[in-house]
Amino acid sequence: MSDNFLLIIMGGAGGIFVFILLAYYILKSKMQNKETKYIAQLVEGTKEERFNMEIFYQKFYVKCLKIPFVRRYSLKLRRRLEIRNLDDEYLTRKQTAQIMFKAMLIVIPLTFVIILMTKANYMLMSTLLLFEIFFVETIISGMVDKIDNDLLKEQIDFFAEIRHAYHEFNMVEEAIYEVSQNDEVEVSRQAEKIYEVLISDDPETELEKYYDIAPNSFLKEFAGVSYLTKEFGDRKDKDGASLYLKNLNNITQEMQIEILKRDKLDYVFQSLSMIAAIPILFLDVVKNWAMGQFAFTSQFYNGTLGFITQIGLIILTFLCYMLTRKLKDNGSVNVAKNMENPWQAKVYAKKPIKKVVDYFIPKDGTKEYRNMVQLLKDSASKLKLEWLYVNRLTSAIVTLIVTLIVAIASHQMAIIYQYTEPTSDYNLLGQMTESQEKKAKQTTEKDNIILDECKEDLDITQDELRVVISKSEPYGGVSDEQLDVLTERIYGKLKIVQSSYLKWFEVLLSFVACVLGYYGPVWLLMFQKKMRQMEMENEVMQFQTIILMLMKIERVNVEMILEWLERYSNIFREPISKCVNNYESGPWEALEELKNDISFQQLIRIVESLQAAVEQIPIREAFDELDTERAYHQEKRKESNERLISKKSMIGKVVGFAPMVVLFVGYLIVPMCVIGMMSMTDAFASMSAMM
Repeated sequence: MSDNFLLIIMGGAGGIFVFILLAYYILKSKMQNKETKYIAQLVEGTKEERFNMEIFYQKFYVKCLKIPFVRRYSLKLRRRLEIRNLDDEYLTRKQTAQIMFKAMLIVIPLTFVIILMTKANYMLMSTLLLFEIFFVETIISGMVDKIDNDLLKEQIDFFAEIRHAYHEFNMVEEAIYEVSQNDEVEVSRQAEKIYEVLISDDPETELEKYYDIAPNSFLKEFAGVSYLTKEFGDRKDKDGASLYLKNLNNITQEMQIEILKRDKLDYVFQSLSMIAAIPILFLDVVKNWAMGQFAFTSQFYNGTLGFITQIGLIILTFLCYMLTRKLKDNGSVNVAKNMENPWQAKVYAKKPIKKVVDYFIPKDGTKEYRNMVQLLKDSASKLKLEWLYVNRLTSAIVTLIVTLIVAIASHQMAIIYQYTEPTSDYNLLGQMTESQEKKAKQTTEKDNIILDECKEDLDITQDELRVVISKSEPYGGVSDEQLDVLTERIYGKLKIVQSSYLKWFEVLLSFVACVLGYYGPVWLLMFQKKMRQMEMENEVMQFQTIILMLMKIERVNVEMILEWLERYSNIFREPISKCVNNYESGPWEALEELKNDISFQQLIRIVESLQAAVEQIPIREAFDELDTERAYHQEKRKESNERLISKKSMIGKVVGFAPMVVLFVGYLIVPMCVIGMMSMTDAFASMSAMM
């Protein structure tokens, strides 16, 4: 039976072996067919034998979204990039990861350097780390602005290629399709989208959707002019030139002016932000140098006044840095996008906080309510009225807390200074020698014994202190003359220690600072509004270019011109939108109301020409001077930009250099001169007494 069992096992093993061989040959024959080989080649082609940055950026993007603090900046950056990339998720993630990676290469080493250099000064360390947050935003904004500028420069070549393609095909959509096949430039993606809009079943609706996602106004103008030309056909101008190509030339000239303007603004402001921030880095350098060269200045830099001056300089630096960025960011005055669920909305959603905020929000219909709503519109702020008041109350509370902390900390520093500063009459130039410093520290330790003994007695007189000093162990047995000097010195220290507490007027000043903090966000909006007002002339000249392109197209009417002006307006969006909404109820009346809502004379002239075109003359005749004076308007536009840049440059230099001036004048020269004069006066008084 055992032999049969062995034979069965051997036969089963042999059968399994034969089955494996047959399966191997069958699979091998199938692997040899063409389709399997082709798939294997495709798979092999996707394998990376070495490090690939494309894959690295995709993985890095996923990692950025998992880190809480980095996630905020990544999503903020993504929102700015995804509009330009038109739903290209791969490219959006790649560009986001590239910018975040470059920013981290700068920020992480800088953080370690700050911590190592300021580990002995926690206040300076926290200030620099906080400032680094603003620095990160500057880096990110600069990189995104570079992408915007590169896209704008690509559009110049893109429109030139459109001209050649239009000459060849004489069809707008075919010309755009031909040029969009160039995958090497970013603008090709926009061209493909515009082509899809033009050939869609409902191009007008699709065009409105594209207006919402177009990365700049020039592509909006190009898409709109292309649609009108496709719908109504092209026509020849007086000189026989194509109207469509002439409009492309107008848009190109507008882009060239804008590129020059941005380049000049970048050149003017490229270093002002850093100049405004540099004083923070030199606070300790200036302090140590002054105390090293002039020992008598230590009573200022290590005392209450020096601490308050340092805090004031830090606050001034932050304010100037923010204002400098506002000046530069308003260079193109972009339309603000709606924020999605910001922290203000989350705070306002809590019922107890909502009740408090609603108490401060002015009632609907009041003058203050209308003024605040108008200010938000004029400054193109992203904030709702409720969010603005959340900002105001938050700013007020933070200002109050910080001011009280600074006041308390300054008193503590004054006490610490009295207990630790080497006590000596050495108050002239230079530093103490090692033996002098050792002796001064010993004197301080002796004085501290008296201070600890008497600091609780708030009613002690100088005579009573003299008795205490005469009976003390450190100064027992000194002469009467020396005792008088000791009493005067220690009594001065004692009064400083006893008076170093939070006083009522400091609390009052803290509440004054709280009020200033409450109005701070409103003043910032006013500053932004002022900067936007400087752009009014530039926007009206853009309106003239748009009208110049539309006035010669058949079937264009006043209402269509107003819709185009509304689409490309920024500063005057509110009154123009109101006019468009009221147009059907009465064109003349709506335009008359628009005239009353604006005060800029050049725009009023445009509105008057539109009124003439409503009832009296054709649009082309109403704006005939725009065509005949085109060269004049272009030169005026350039000159206007020069004046605008000059004004911004002047304001930017004043704001940017203010912290540096305060650092050297208010933190170095003035204290040195004042304390030096006081020390010399005391020295001369002592010499006169000896004589």
